[in-house]
Amino acid sequence: MPSDPLPLLEKDVQADPYQAVRGEMAALRHQVTGVRGCVIAGVDGLLILHDTVSSTEPHDIAALAAGAHGISRTCGAALGQGTFQEVTIRNTGGYLSVYAIGELALLAVIGDSGLNIARLHLEARPVTARLARLLNVPTAHPFD
Repeated sequence: MPSDPLPLLEKDVQADPYQAVRGEMAALRHQVTGVRGCVIAGVDGLLILHDTVSSTEPHDIAALAAGAHGISRTCGAALGQGTFQEVTIRNTGGYLSVYAIGELALLAVIGDSGLNIARLHLEARPVTARLARLLNVPTAHPFD
């Protein structure tokens, strides 16, 4: 009989409390062709976690995500359109999409030029809701 009564899964979660969060990021990268990496950042631009195959520094992506969030949040307020949800920046070589994870965190997704952005939006939106629950991030609406 094992000395520790905790199931194996609970031991894994104790060893890495962000295992489920990392799993969500890896799944998004594998499910959507063209995703080169995912970064979770605070709205202040500080890196929380990352899962990237991009050569870009994850701390830089976190800062860029916070900048995109700030501009988008200001636009939403000025236009009376409510709270920030997401923003996508498209360049000749790819994309940066930033999604709200509740009120205090962001999911930044880096994509190459072959990224199917519509598919990314379909997959990423429910991921952000799950990430908010996993990270215990306050949400703007009780049903988020």
